[in-house]
Order: sequence, then structure tokens, then C-alpha cells
Amino acid sequence: MDHLLRCHDVTKDHGGSFRLGPVSLEISSGVTCLVGPNGAGKSTFFRLAAGLEKPTSGTLALEGGGPGRASIGYLPQDPELPRGATCEEFLHYVAWVHKVPAAKRAAAVCEALALTNLTDRRTVKARTLSGGMARRLGIAQALIHDPALILLDEPTVGLDPRQRIALRETVAKAALGRIVIVSTHLVEDIRGLADRVIVLSAGSVVFDGDVPALEERAQPDAPGDTDLERALATLMGEAE
Repeated sequence: MDHLLRCHDVTKDHGGSFRLGPVSLEISSGVTCLVGPNGAGKSTFFRLAAGLEKPTSGTLALEGGGPGRASIGYLPQDPELPRGATCEEFLHYVAWVHKVPAAKRAAAVCEALALTNLTDRRTVKARTLSGGMARRLGIAQALIHDPALILLDEPTVGLDPRQRIALRETVAKAALGRIVIVSTHLVEDIRGLADRVIVLSAGSVVFDGDVPALEERAQPDAPGDTDLERALATLMGEAE
């Protein structure tokens, strides 16, 4: 089944201090990287897409998924994992919260552990996991109920290069047949993950396309060591 996140003229006002939008986008299956400086509106967009906040105006709808938030998986930037629970216990609890039928929970937990390469850590307590493994457990809980849309807010922040590579592989597998939106500041994440890149600056979409098209926007005098870095610097500078 094809999935589509459709945003039409979405705005969100935060008491006059910040305004997102209007944003009109259609995001389909695959990995979309949402990029922009701090304060650009990335986290606001995630909260709207996750159904945690309502837009000030406009509409945002997930087509081809289940009802409401049941078809959305969300990993916030600073997830709180139950330190005393094992990976398996935590995922069983999340599956119950998302109303996965009791007869299917064990299989859902096994599948989520396998997809995130945590099968051999199923009986390990969350507090003993490395940073990369904890992030993978966060992704596992986001997909335990087989959602159509997965939102990952800065999933590789604070990880070393090997952990980031392993996490990107996990995200790529999770994106098969799903919409995955990844918020990131890291150029290597964009290059290693993105089927599509959306750049936000000051609450507005300033670019929407693939990595080669983004690199073409680079100005030679912009800061950065690569065309991708220079393109991002160019776009964010133009929007200031």
C-alpha cells in the first residue's frame, strides 16, 4: 500500500515569537531528511506530523495508513527509556500501548528487535545499552506497531562514526514500504540516507529535492568543504 503525508498550507504560530509556514508538501515512502538550523521549525513540524500539536491553519493528513496516531511512530530527540526494563519488556509494553493484539505482540517484538539488530540484546536492561544501541531501541519502539509514518528527530546526535553508520543502516531498512522523516544537522546523514531533502529556514521551505539537485545550489564562496555543505550554507544564508 502506498503511503502519503499531505500537508496543505500548514502554519503554526508560537505566540508571535515564531511562525512555521505556510508549508505545502506531499511526502511519500522512503527516507526524507528534514534539514535546517536551530529554530528553523523542524521540531515544530515533527510535533504537528506526530499529532502532538494542531496547526494554527491548514491541514495535515496521512493517507494510506491506519487511523490517526495509530499509524505514526515517533522517536523524539531525547527519548526516555525505562532504565530498569529489558529491551524485550519495554517493547512488549509499547506494543500494548499501541494496541497490538496480544496474539501478535511476541512476533512484533521479535521483528522490531531483528530489524534494529538488537535480537542478541533482548534480555539486556536498557540502562546498560551503548548510545547507538539505545537509539536503535528507540527506533524499535517507533515501529513496533508497523506504522505507515516514522518520525526520527536527530537520531544520530551524540553517536560516534561507527554507531552512526549502524543506525543509518537500521533507518534504511525501516523505510522499506514506509514514510520515514529524519531530522538531522549532519551532512553525512543526508548523503547516506536521503531519498529526498527538505531544507527549512526561518519557518519556510527553501529547498525540496534530491541530493544532486541540492548540491547544484552551492555557491563557490559559501563556507564548507563539499558542495553539499556549501549548498546548505548558501540556502540558509539566503533565507536570513
